[in-house]
Amino acid sequence: MKNSFKNLSFQELKLKRDELTRKYLDLRFQMVIGHVDNPLQKRVMRRQIARLNTLITQQEKDAKPALAAEKKA
Repeated sequence: MKNSFKNLSFQELKLKRDELTRKYLDLRFQMVIGHVDNPLQKRVMRRQIARLNTLITQQEKDAKPALAAEKKA
């Protein structure tokens, strides 16, 4: 699962991040209630969201120089 995000487009990364964030919030609420099968799932989801944020930031930084070069031309 670690490397499966690298082939996604920018929009797909954002959608996946939003989806995982919603699932993470639901998981947090379930942990408060006490109905969680795997408590380590919270850590895994948090790390996946961090990976997605890193990839999104990298793609944004890669796009900025390309846009600046187009504006100069």
